[in-house]
Amino acid sequence: MPELPEVETVRRCIAPRIVGRRAQKAVVRDSRLRCPIPSRLPGEIAGGVFTEVRRRGKYLLADFCRGEKEHTLIVHLGMSGALFFSGRPPRERHEHFGVLLEGGEWLIYKDPRRFGCILSAAGDGCAHPLICNIGAEPLTAKFNGAFLRDALRGRKTAVKNALMNGGIVAGVGNIYASESLFAAGIRPQTVAGKLNAEKCATLAKAVKHTLRRALRAGGSTMRDFSGADGEQGMFQMEWKVYGRAGMPCLDCGAVVRVLRLGGRASYFCPRCQPAQR
Repeated sequence: MPELPEVETVRRCIAPRIVGRRAQKAVVRDSRLRCPIPSRLPGEIAGGVFTEVRRRGKYLLADFCRGEKEHTLIVHLGMSGALFFSGRPPRERHEHFGVLLEGGEWLIYKDPRRFGCILSAAGDGCAHPLICNIGAEPLTAKFNGAFLRDALRGRKTAVKNALMNGGIVAGVGNIYASESLFAAGIRPQTVAGKLNAEKCATLAKAVKHTLRRALRAGGSTMRDFSGADGEQGMFQMEWKVYGRAGMPCLDCGAVVRVLRLGGRASYFCPRCQPAQR
């Protein structure tokens, strides 16, 4: 957490407000994140003009130019990171980094649990070692039943773990893997390599549908996620199985169950998601 819908929600919030604007300066108030913020970063950003804000998996890529040189500011929100706009520089507890934009507005990064990271890369940020091996974006045409069937062929891992494998598909975390498998009628512990072409096509469609619904709702807020505009996500109001262990399935009334796969809680309905034979 945050997962793809939350990160994309943040991207959509900040892009219109920073693209085309110059970074007058940047400050590192507290460099202690999962990857320490490089001390050179403020000097690299100062004077640069933001040209685009992209997302790759769970990473935000804010492209900027200084003269004719292209750079990318890379942001990962970790478990509790947030970007927000303010009229003052970062000064409160857990505010690690800030960029002063042309016009006097600050874009600030806050991260109480410090699992996020802020880095930079010369040229295209997608070539950075943290990003270059990320799998297919699930909301693109590339991600379909045929792709999924090829990617899962021969894999003995549980299908839910495969969906959360960033090297296969980008940004689908625990919440949306559980919800997508429910929508597809597939149990999370099903061996990934045993899914036939029909099941893979159904699952790929379910992933796309689930993520699009989540985006329309602004993502999910469990503890402290909010978009850059301060608004909380509302997709948690639409969860069918996630976090509902011991409660009746909203579709059929059977009791929702939970098991652990890869150290993560996995929720499913035993009736709507029958065991594969």
